[in-house]
Amino acid sequence: MRIVDAHLHVWDTHRLDYPWLREVPDLDRPMTFSELAAERAGGAVHVDGFVFVQADCLSEQAVAEVDWVSSIAAEGPVVGIVAFAPLEQGDAVAAHLDALAERPLVIGVRRLLQSEPRGFSGSDSFIAGVRALAARSIVFDACVTEDQLDDVSALADAAPDLAIVLDHLGKPDIAAASSESWRASVSDLARRPNVACKVSGLPPQTGTADWSLDTVRPYLDTVLDAFGPDRLLFGSDWPASSGHTGYDRWLDAVLEWSAAMSGEERASLLAGTADRVYGIRPPAS
Repeated sequence: MRIVDAHLHVWDTHRLDYPWLREVPDLDRPMTFSELAAERAGGAVHVDGFVFVQADCLSEQAVAEVDWVSSIAAEGPVVGIVAFAPLEQGDAVAAHLDALAERPLVIGVRRLLQSEPRGFSGSDSFIAGVRALAARSIVFDACVTEDQLDDVSALADAAPDLAIVLDHLGKPDIAAASSESWRASVSDLARRPNVACKVSGLPPQTGTADWSLDTVRPYLDTVLDAFGPDRLLFGSDWPASSGHTGYDRWLDAVLEWSAAMSGEERASLLAGTADRVYGIRPPAS
């Protein structure tokens, strides 16, 4: 069973500056594949490849982050990089995207939206920026909170040629049990054929380390019904989710949840969708 982790972060606080980590002291240290290997020393399930997603270092260090991750890619192995780009610059982002295009592992771009006001991604300049992505066949990772899901729907409509991957199911507020508005918005978003969804990042949304598969199952079932298994991608969100789950605890939960799927459906969730959406070339058999 081939597994591609479509959402993993690594960082080296000795090389690059990550201001947000100062508010998370337990993670404000190098978190690389060495730390992941140590955590997974007893893990029984092999993961075949990782998609690195930008870890929100200083924006002026974004290309340096790509170069650093590329230099350690074999340790993962990293099969693709979702880099940062300042898409709100509109047409002026072209030079940045051209620099990323020179890095062969870059398969996507994420410009975090979760901390921006609603409507931020609807500006003319942002739409111009994502259309520049689409013209280069670069995927856009949308990391939003549940109240911003309608913005992602609007973005998908404004740029129908853009492949969009929704991170973390759109961050439903599981702790507040506010599932109805999230369910309506994520189901509406799923009607856009250019959008896929990462099965990732739910443990922090529960607000507790004492979550179980039953806690998150209704949310997983909702996106399965809405997107279908051929538009779902497994992701660990390691180590950003580490305060609420270990790597293998989340992986095991996803494997248990998906056990009822057909072999083909499960293969899509665990690797096939990531391969197709991001254009990852699986190893020759």
